Amino acid sequence: MGWHGEPLVGFDLETTGTEPLESRIVTASIVGVRNGEVSRQRDWLADPGIRIPAQASAIHGISSERAGAEGRPAHEVADQIAETLTGYWAQGVPVVAYNAAFDLTLLAAELRRYGLPSLSERRGGAGLGPVIDPYTIDRAVDRYRKGKRTLEAVCVEYGVVLDGAHEASADALAAVRVALAIAERHPSVAALDPAELHERQIRWYADWAANFQEFLRKKGTADAVIDPRWPLRELTPAVL
Repeated sequence: MGWHGEPLVGFDLETTGTEPLESRIVTASIVGVRNGEVSRQRDWLADPGIRIPAQASAIHGISSERAGAEGRPAHEVADQIAETLTGYWAQGVPVVAYNAAFDLTLLAAELRRYGLPSLSERRGGAGLGPVIDPYTIDRAVDRYRKGKRTLEAVCVEYGVVLDGAHEASADALAAVRVALAIAERHPSVAALDPAELHERQIRWYADWAANFQEFLRKKGTADAVIDPRWPLRELTPAVL
């Protein structure tokens, strides 16, 4: 049985913006999944400490007023998310995140912002484990498919029902189900163990970043620099 037949955990953040080094966590969900169904779940609502832009609230439905009244302090949320993720990794459970480079980079930035231990510093320096990113995998195994690669669009491609898009728990569960659907469609992906798949994704992401940077140069927008590391600034081959 491959990784797709074992327990997985989905992870998703909804945030104040789209720049991972500057944006803040608003909601988060970590969803344990077995055989495609939820086995456990933990959700957070944070007070990000800054106003949530109207365009972000329009996407995830959380206003600054609600976050301020009901949300937990941002440093507590970031710390608890990191502890929960590294707890799953310590049990050998891979973390599934759609566009993991964004979510993990943003979480890493939040941990630094509040002077908290990074993911790699937790559990005696052994807190990290494999990440499975359906976004990166799908781009690699079906490179020439036309159309968007948003979670909603990829769910349609793989026949995954997404109820409540941009709700962290719904997106986290959908990410896992898309990963399972990709594994079913592409046996070569399913055959890799999680550590090997993580390494492949690092290379696939770097290749995509290089190709996209070249595309930007040809369009005359070479000032837009694409970081080739996946997931950014936190998980690298050196720490796996």
